[in-house]
Amino acid sequence: MEPTSTLSTMSTDIRISPGFCLLVGWFAAINGWQLLAAVLGAAAIHEAGHYAALRLLGTRILGLRIGLLGAVLETDSTALSYGGELAAVLAGPVANLLSAVVLTALGLEMAAGAHLVLGAFNLLPVRPLDGGRALYLAAAWLFGPAAGERAARWTGTATALGVVVCLEELMRRTGGSLWLLPAMAGFFMAAWREIFVK
Repeated sequence: MEPTSTLSTMSTDIRISPGFCLLVGWFAAINGWQLLAAVLGAAAIHEAGHYAALRLLGTRILGLRIGLLGAVLETDSTALSYGGELAAVLAGPVANLLSAVVLTALGLEMAAGAHLVLGAFNLLPVRPLDGGRALYLAAAWLFGPAAGERAARWTGTATALGVVVCLEELMRRTGGSLWLLPAMAGFFMAAWREIFVK
């Protein structure tokens, strides 16, 4: 497990991994601070969407973990219904997609693009992304937890492997990109977990 720095704000702990800090520095050195600000702004709005929905549903937020592969709000969501949890899961991507529309209208294309990419990426039906969680919740709500698990497992596996193949092909055609390797590894590991770990 990666060591973390911990901040305490009111009753919510925020943990930031050193790996995330290194990734941010590397990204800024390669791509500049303007793009970094757009990406981090999109990520903050995404988490704020989840946070707002959870608070509206009366859920207590226990903490926020920020690591190499993104952020996770830790909650006491045991009291949420399938529908409530589904609304909270989809609130992050919806916040990004709505922000993309507003930012496009304001002529802020780079920021709009960051929101659009983050929102669409998180809707992929691969766990632990929001889309994978949403698929499980919707199927479990309609057909029961076992059906939800099957739908999320097989759809997530097929999607993750499809993304791995597409990223590999993109790397081959463009001469490679170090930024695609973490995504490719993450999707491969998501497929591995769905097939062998559950």
